[in-house]
Amino acid sequence: MLVLLAGLFVVHIATAIMLFVSTIANVWMVADYANASVGLWKNCTGGNCDGSLSYGNEDAIKAVQAFMILSIIFSIISLVVFVFQLFTMEKGNRFFLSGSTMLVCWLCILVGVSIYTHHYAHSDGNFNSSSHQGYCFILTWICFCFSFIIGILYMVLRKK
Repeated sequence: MLVLLAGLFVVHIATAIMLFVSTIANVWMVADYANASVGLWKNCTGGNCDGSLSYGNEDAIKAVQAFMILSIIFSIISLVVFVFQLFTMEKGNRFFLSGSTMLVCWLCILVGVSIYTHHYAHSDGNFNSSSHQGYCFILTWICFCFSFIIGILYMVLRKK
């Protein structure tokens, strides 16, 4: 049981770090024809990330930014609550609070990435049709899977 909790803790920390990286980095869409990428915050061309997004004032991208920041916050809150419950909770109880907080993180990731996928993945606003998803987009979907698994495992596990 101790090994399972330690492994879950490590995966949770890795998920929080991956969420942080995927939200900050500007590689959500990558152009095939040039050294250019688009993120949630800036447009990068030739290694220079000074360009602002052409659709930066749209409500959809602001919603994606907000939900990704919320997912980071809920992931960190869930981690702190898990550590607090680990040391203060009585034996035999389940980690309901940390699990439910992680599932809220999962929901924020789902909403944020779904909005981005619907509005901006392979749209003409990013690049021409010759573009593909960058590592941040893929990393966010991996965090989506990890946060769901972590949340469910927190709900199922009992402190022994």
